[in-house]
Amino acid sequence: SWEANIARYLNYLMEKGKVVHWEYESHRFEFEKIKRGTRSYLPDFCVILKSGNLEWWEVKGYWTQKAKTAVKRFHKYYPDEKLVIIDKEIYKQIEQEFSSLISEWE
Repeated sequence: SWEANIARYLNYLMEKGKVVHWEYESHRFEFEKIKRGTRSYLPDFCVILKSGNLEWWEVKGYWTQKAKTAVKRFHKYYPDEKLVIIDKEIYKQIEQEFSSLISEWE
């Protein structure tokens, strides 16, 4: 799966010293003021870079309306958090460049 391959990519980045730590679905962001519909967002990955900066990574091959709403609300309610979207185009770039270097790439 794409998420499994991105996890392998993150392990590769750790081996190369570019990523210090990462976790899968480790933190849910609540939208306190929202009473119905999409009331929270769970990014795929929490990534801590060598610089110490924290990023949230979302792997998205296909966008549902719910996913679009969640990301829009995430940006609104958590403007200081950095969200990296790995869409089809970015995933294919990563796959082309790194799949031969990473064991068990699917």
